[in-house]
Amino acid sequence: MRPTEPGQSAGPVRTDTVAAVVRQWQTVRPDLDTGPMEIIGRVNRCAALLQQAEDAPLRRAGLSRAEFDLLGALRRTGHELTPGELARETFSSGAAVTKRLKQLTERGLVGRRVDSRDRRVAHLRLTDAGRDLVDGIMPEQLVYESAVLSALDDDRQGELADLLGELLSRLEGHMRTLRV
Repeated sequence: MRPTEPGQSAGPVRTDTVAAVVRQWQTVRPDLDTGPMEIIGRVNRCAALLQQAEDAPLRRAGLSRAEFDLLGALRRTGHELTPGELARETFSSGAAVTKRLKQLTERGLVGRRVDSRDRRVAHLRLTDAGRDLVDGIMPEQLVYESAVLSALDDDRQGELADLLGELLSRLEGHMRTLRV
């Protein structure tokens, strides 16, 4: 927590797990500015809890978040994609996409077409079953995500989305300049 100026309020007393970690660091190293930890630690903890809880609609359909992301990318782009394009769309490695595609193809959710000019290139599309599955899950998934966020009113959700969007844009731009 950043030190406050005389006469300033220290802000709300937080009771989450990151607040406890910050207090421990402040006890042993009061000279450290733990402000960044309060944000990054909370973002990481929220992400971990969301992943741990898994998405209920996806779990019921027997899908992982990563598999649904592949199906969703094929659905939202509305056209065939190569495995490389899917990897870029879903921020995944090529090897991970290949493994997931094998499982989704075996389940009859994704179809594969070999490129007529280069047989090494595959073009992937949703099957009717895959499209129906995505179209059935997506509304339910959004209801689930809305429930997760329901502790925040619409204004706070908008504020959080704006702040996270700004941070994400800056991080993505920074990563591009580093060529990571």
